This record gives sequence, C-alpha cells and structure tokens, in this order.
Amino acid sequence: MQPAEAVRTRTSAGVSIAASLAFENVGHRVGSTEILRDISIEAQPGEVLCLLGPSGSGKTTLLRIAAGIERPTSGRLLLGGREICGPNTFVTPEKRGVGLMFQDFALFPHMTILDNVRFGLSALKAAAAKREAMAALGRVGLDHAADNYPHMLSGGEQQRVALARALTPRPSVLLMDEPFSGLDSRLKDVVRTDTLQILREARATAIIVTHDAEEAMRLGDRIALIKDGRLVQIGTGAELYGRPANLFAAGFFSELNVIAGEVRGGRVVTPLGPVADSPSSDGSPVTVALRLSGLRLNERDSGVHGRIVARRFLGGVDLMTVAVEGLDQPLRSRMRAGLVPENQRDVVVSIDPQDVIVFEKTNDDR
Repeated sequence: MQPAEAVRTRTSAGVSIAASLAFENVGHRVGSTEILRDISIEAQPGEVLCLLGPSGSGKTTLLRIAAGIERPTSGRLLLGGREICGPNTFVTPEKRGVGLMFQDFALFPHMTILDNVRFGLSALKAAAAKREAMAALGRVGLDHAADNYPHMLSGGEQQRVALARALTPRPSVLLMDEPFSGLDSRLKDVVRTDTLQILREARATAIIVTHDAEEAMRLGDRIALIKDGRLVQIGTGAELYGRPANLFAAGFFSELNVIAGEVRGGRVVTPLGPVADSPSSDGSPVTVALRLSGLRLNERDSGVHGRIVARRFLGGVDLMTVAVEGLDQPLRSRMRAGLVPENQRDVVVSIDPQDVIVFEKTNDDR
C-alpha cells in the first residue's frame, strides 16, 4: 500500500516553454585540480537527462555551471541556442530562466509552505503570486498544507514543496541535484514516480544528478555517465546497459564477475570455457565481464565444476559465492531463491551468453 501522502489529488502542472541546454567542450579547474574536462552534452527540449557517476566525478559542478553559480574555465553553454556562458559571455543566474532544486531542498524554515513556493515570484503582485503558488502546491497535492511550516511535513512532502517552488516560475530548464537521496527506499519510489509525472506535465527540460544507476534508468530519457570529470558514454538506459563503452560503464549498471580471457579460433576462451565470439586475432588478451544473474549453478548441466563456499538469502534471490578451479578469485551468482538446495555444495557452473560482455584488454579502465 502506498503512503497516504502519495495518493492525494493533484491538479495538472502548468506548462513551461522548454528549451535545449548544451554544454560545449566545458572544462573547469580549481587551482591545479581539473574538475571537468572537455564535456559536451546537450539536453533536448522537454527531455529528462540524468547525469550519472560516482561521488566526485564532477556532476554537481556541471549543474552549478548550468545554473550560473560557477563559471567554467573553458567551453561555453547555450540555452535554446543562445550563448549564456562563454569566454566573453556570462548571463547571471536570475536572468537565465533556469530553475535549481538543491539536494537538501533548501526550504526556509521560518516561512510557511505557501511563502516558500511564492518566494521566487517577487515580480508578480501579491494576489497573482499567491494564486500561482497555490496552483503549484495543487500540482504536487499539497495545497492543503499551505499554512504549515517545513518541519511539519515529511521528507517526501518537503521534496514536493521544493519541486513546486522550482517549477512555479516555469523555467525552461530545471536542474535537480540528487533530489531523492534523503528519502527512505519505500517512499523514494513513490516520490520519483510523482516527480516524473509532474515534469512530464510541465514539459520542462530537466537535468537530474544522481549516483544511482537504477534511478537514472527509471527517470532519464537519456543518461550521461561521467567519471573523473570526463564524459564516458551517453545514451538511453538500454544502450548503456546493453552496450557499455568500457568496463567502468558495465560495472556501473551491473554487478560483475571480471575474469581474463583469450581469443582462440574466433572464440573468447576462459577457465569457464568459451563464452563469446570475437573478431580479434588469435592470442589477443581480453577482459570478460559476467553479470551475476548470468552465472548459473546446476547439479547436472554441462559446464565447469565448482563449489559453493558462501551463500546469503536476500529475499527473492540467493547470493552465492563459488570457487572454480582455474580462477584465483571466487565468482558470485544471483539466482532465484531455492533453485539450489540449501545443503548442496558441489555444482556445475555455466554461463548465459546474454550476460557476457567482452572488452579489449587495453580498454580495461576500472
């Protein structure tokens, strides 16, 4: 059952005039430290683009540059095709038409919810600002809480107030910095779904920073994966999951077993046997990534013999660690709970070819 706060009636979101936002060869340094290097990304009008990567990869810096809080040391930004930041151009944050939603929501504790939402509407007369703010609260199902203060609301409700405040000026682009990180896992799913629906209704271009690959796939029309200030890969969730550019990208979207392999007779051969075809010449070393879900443990099927050395019940699945002859490190497998009897130790290990990804040895940047 969903939390009570998630089923309140909402009105439709007001429509924004969406614009594209393009980063062209953006770089950023702080002293001798390079934070971003030659980043080129374009969010299309009305698109939800997720910036994904580990902590310290430069995602938030990119967002702050888009908002005008920081200036890049190289490159330029274009909003709707118009340069807003470059070597000789800098449009101030308040004139960009870009909304920013902070990770901690940044609600003013001494202001009511209504006053928080209408804070950015100072250009309107009081009656008009109140009308717009109440309409925005209605869009997120919180018009009943207009006279409350932030501390009186749950984390999910505060998140929706922050979203209403960011959307009230109807920005052409909305920037969101890890907006769901402070929510518990049960509430997070509900609030993410509501947020995506509101963004779709508002038709605003949205750029969302996250370090969670599943969240990026749930929310993003496309995902830009960033590591150490560089763009690794950009595409849909299916593209990044199914055709990762390198081992780092593969490991960000799946738990992996990583083993060495070699090309022989057009096949990638490993201690687990042949696992994939390869056009490389014989003798070429490769790195083989095996998703945990693709490692099968059976009692009689053909394959390589192994021994279960540890197992952990995780609800719907069993996580098992298996020692295999010829491998220095044990392998891990995720299988539906109960498929392998509790008292079984000796197994035959086989591979699902759909869960095998092969990389040239020189491309192993993990």
